[in-house]
Amino acid sequence: MSEKIIHIVDENRFVINIDKVQAMQSYEIIIDPSKTSAGRCNFDSTFVPNELRGRGLAEKLVRHGLNWAKSQNLQIEASCWYVQKFLTST
Repeated sequence: MSEKIIHIVDENRFVINIDKVQAMQSYEIIIDPSKTSAGRCNFDSTFVPNELRGRGLAEKLVRHGLNWAKSQNLQIEASCWYVQKFLTST
């Protein structure tokens, strides 16, 4: 089964909705006005409710979010421990 990941831009998060329950990953965009780069994206939280755990949803959200940030030419950082695992393994 392929779960649909929805990007809610105005709330800075990616979500997967299954049976009225939501898994999510949130981020913060940090723009430094003194630099010409696109900015930084800090992934600050990844959450999967108990009833959805064990399906690989957190990994899907993280991979999707990282791919999105790269496509936006954002520098990637993570204050979320789960996302940090993906950044240190590459």
